[in-house]
Amino acid sequence: MKDKEHEEPMVYRCISNLPTFIYEERTAMGKDAANMVCQKIDTLLSRQQFVNMIFAAAPSQNEFLTALTQYNTNDWKYVNAFHMDEYIGLPENDPRTFASFLKEKIFDKLPFNSVNYINGNAADPEAECRRYAELLANHPPDIVCMGIGENGHIAFNDPHVADFNDPAQVKVVSLDTECRQQQVNDKCFEALDDVPTHALTLTVPALMAGRYIYCMVPGEKKAKAVFNTLHVEITEKCPATILRKHISAALFLDKDSGRLL
Repeated sequence: MKDKEHEEPMVYRCISNLPTFIYEERTAMGKDAANMVCQKIDTLLSRQQFVNMIFAAAPSQNEFLTALTQYNTNDWKYVNAFHMDEYIGLPENDPRTFASFLKEKIFDKLPFNSVNYINGNAADPEAECRRYAELLANHPPDIVCMGIGENGHIAFNDPHVADFNDPAQVKVVSLDTECRQQQVNDKCFEALDDVPTHALTLTVPALMAGRYIYCMVPGEKKAKAVFNTLHVEITEKCPATILRKHISAALFLDKDSGRLL
């Protein structure tokens, strides 16, 4: 993959043991995060045949995903792609599904070795959880590319369902009101009543199993969640706080999401 110079971060700090990069604007954030991820893929492929990656689907990831597609080389054919959550009940080809989002933004733009979708319309959601968990067991995640929700969630592990010691790898969850309202704030849905109430999600342990975690969190509406991630007690009340316990995680912010630091 093409090796680029890092975009110069506005600020670099290691806060609560979590390396944190703060940029003047989100395009620079996305480019630099993508560059670091691609360099990690290069390093891993020098030691192993394939790299397994998990991607988040949200507008907060737009700049990062766009930058990744600029590294369209043969290396992508050695990457197995997964996504981390999916709504239950939306029509299969609904553009609001996370599968549709990732297909448009990255999965159809790069020649992955495999793309593995979560089926939010499975007749038996529990069986779908087991199927996807088995895929992850057979392809242990090397790199997790994620965001943080306004309520501090990671994937769809909202505070009321997050479990740092969850025995499951994938599970069915209900979505809290703040999480569902964020989907309206992000203009993914027109009204709260349009947002599904349940989803399938990778659990906290499934995400933390990634060898390397890159967390991109731009935007002023994420400032409180970012502050809590770095400064409040590590508990399920703010699921993202668990990132401070990962030995190879990094947080990427713009000046708006980092304004409370």
